[in-house]
Amino acid sequence: MNRGFQMNYFVYILINNIVPICIMIAIGVTMYRAFRIDIRTLSKLNFYVFSPALVFVKLYESEMSLSILMQVLLFFAIFFSLLFAIIEVIIRIQKMQRGMRIAMRNSVIFYNSANYALPLNQTVFGGNAYTLAIQIVIMIMQTLIPNTYGIYTLNAHKASWKATLKTILSLPVIYAIPIALLLRYYHVPVPSSIHIPLNYIANAFMATALLTLGVQLGAMKWEFHFSNVLLSNMLRLAIGPLLGFFVVWMLGIEGLTAKALVLSCAVPTSLSSVLLAIEYENEAEFSSQAVFTSTLFSMFTIPIVIYLLDFM
Repeated sequence: MNRGFQMNYFVYILINNIVPICIMIAIGVTMYRAFRIDIRTLSKLNFYVFSPALVFVKLYESEMSLSILMQVLLFFAIFFSLLFAIIEVIIRIQKMQRGMRIAMRNSVIFYNSANYALPLNQTVFGGNAYTLAIQIVIMIMQTLIPNTYGIYTLNAHKASWKATLKTILSLPVIYAIPIALLLRYYHVPVPSSIHIPLNYIANAFMATALLTLGVQLGAMKWEFHFSNVLLSNMLRLAIGPLLGFFVVWMLGIEGLTAKALVLSCAVPTSLSSVLLAIEYENEAEFSSQAVFTSTLFSMFTIPIVIYLLDFM
């Protein structure tokens, strides 16, 4: 990959990922400063309306074989377990308090596998349907885990396991995943009167999530968690892809599959970590700063990862 090609990726990521995201966040900040918008209402719209619609539409419209699914799930299970273990060691060495431990962990293990990773995947691999299917599997897992494990960790000390389970089961996304898969695999058509509004809502997810982040940033006192934010960014943007390279090598995965899997590990922190932090009132400022800074820094780290993919 020559220097001009690298620069093209840098410019693409800047113009098509970073600038639009920053504009939406800035609108959210401005709206909060002007109207003091209720952030909890925005959070509930994301959890109960926009997120489940996005998951349903993406799953229903995707195409993937069972062999791809099993290989990607094996990779994800090993990658996620190793990343989780690394984070646990670090946060215990740092002797973080419980709330910050959860927020730090979420900022690293939950990454933007949908609105950032999907267009990035299609740009890097030229619209390849095979690599898109791989990324969609990762997106499914990265949607399911925050809405189960993520909510459990935030509620475990506040309520009984029954109350926590009730909270998890109240989320529509838990039902959107199996329903979408069943309908797709049995080729059951969704009536246009239902599919059209679902598409409208799914398309609104990114805008609403970024506006929510902007409102949160606008409401913050900006007591910057400098060391913790940088630690989160390093783990997400540097250790994440390096661990991805290691796992595909360990499993003997090669070619487009390996490249797509490694690229999926390199994206910035997911908005899910912010939405969870806001909804359950746990280190919302740190989580917002981690998402914002990792998205900005990713325009430097992603081109490096793309360059290294050529050596696989």
